[in-house]
Amino acid sequence: MEVTGSSGRHRAVAAGSGGGRGKRRSVDVGTGGSIRSLGTDLLCIIFALLDHFDLVRCSVVCKSWNNLIYTSSLMRDLYNKRNPHLKCASIKSDMLETSMKIYLEEIAMEEHKLSFLRGSVKVDQWSGHHARVNVCRMKRGLILTGVGDKVLRLWSAESCNYLDEYVSPEMNQLVDYDFDENKIVGLTSDRICIWRRHGQRGIFQSCKGIFTRGLCMRYIDPEAVIGCEDGRVRVFDMYSGRCSRIIRMHSGPVTCLTLTDDQLVIGGSTFGNIAIADLSSGKRMGSVKSCFSPTGLKCFSFNMHSYSVFAGSTSGYAHCWDLRTLRPVWETRVSPNVIYTVHHLSNDTSMLAVGGIDGVLRILNQSTGEILSSLVIDAANGVPLSSKNSHEVVQKKVRRLQDTTCLDIIPRYLRPPITCLAVGMNKIVTTHNEKFIRAWRFHMNN
Repeated sequence: MEVTGSSGRHRAVAAGSGGGRGKRRSVDVGTGGSIRSLGTDLLCIIFALLDHFDLVRCSVVCKSWNNLIYTSSLMRDLYNKRNPHLKCASIKSDMLETSMKIYLEEIAMEEHKLSFLRGSVKVDQWSGHHARVNVCRMKRGLILTGVGDKVLRLWSAESCNYLDEYVSPEMNQLVDYDFDENKIVGLTSDRICIWRRHGQRGIFQSCKGIFTRGLCMRYIDPEAVIGCEDGRVRVFDMYSGRCSRIIRMHSGPVTCLTLTDDQLVIGGSTFGNIAIADLSSGKRMGSVKSCFSPTGLKCFSFNMHSYSVFAGSTSGYAHCWDLRTLRPVWETRVSPNVIYTVHHLSNDTSMLAVGGIDGVLRILNQSTGEILSSLVIDAANGVPLSSKNSHEVVQKKVRRLQDTTCLDIIPRYLRPPITCLAVGMNKIVTTHNEKFIRAWRFHMNN
């Protein structure tokens, strides 16, 4: 938002990123003034020109703006236009704020859904590693990429700018990792590495011999859970440096796993079935097997809102199970070959992104497994990366495929295998067992 007076010197800017991460600033208006010099009435006039999402971003700039936006009629008027059957005047202020927050989340998810289905798409591509990169994670406007060498690199999801890197001291390459605002937890084949993201840079390494041939890892503080080749899951205390529990999950390797907020660990195997265990007690709670696909599971994603577990298999099937009933909801063959990755926005119950060896990015309906959209890079925009700047971002156009499109007519260089993907608001980040990373940005058409 920008306000300019007649002299061209009176300016106020409220900066907020796409994820709502506004930075608190004191911006001068004229000589020796501040943003408060505008006054409540003028601010309300300016705010009235904004939509819901811009208002939310402005509300996190400072407390005074937050109070003004939520106590004035700004949000209430927009809410009444969208919900004419409800009368906000008769609703208590705390209930109104709760209702508006639910309403804002609903329209944000609707915009997210429509942008995936019908919006325009552009891809930012850049070379992120010297070796091939296979895994990406995205949280709070940050992208962390790695696996393929011994380096993890941090990027801005908004600008794709390089921010930082973390190097494994191990001779063995990284196998898996995850991160939060304070730390990065990485897995090599035989130990855990933990990096601090802020303050004095340091790294913690677990002792060797605690587990053998780790294949996948997830964590919920203070414990990291490692799926191993021997079919067991080892629960590792990240602060004491000890293995606290060993849970027998499968007779074959644990190829993928996920954790739930209520302390359940879900592990997939090379035999196509999943096992559920209680993380606290180590007790095995049950198991589910695919009806149509006896081949191995490669990836998991858990939706805590619908209690659904989504998986991809080596035979191209996408699966959905209801964790409450331990029964399959749907199983659909969405690809002719291996699915390496499935993911969705954490609070979205409609869209599921799927990627695999055929290099097509597919958007599925979480409720039915129906393929809603299939995307590849457009052949008319195959611009190579510059060798002068390894982090130079190149924009590429995207083609939405029809149901009848034959994949064999699309060159393989336009659809390299998607080894991992991470879903954010109106965006998806992918890695391809290549040096480059792609950020797919979806925009609503006007």
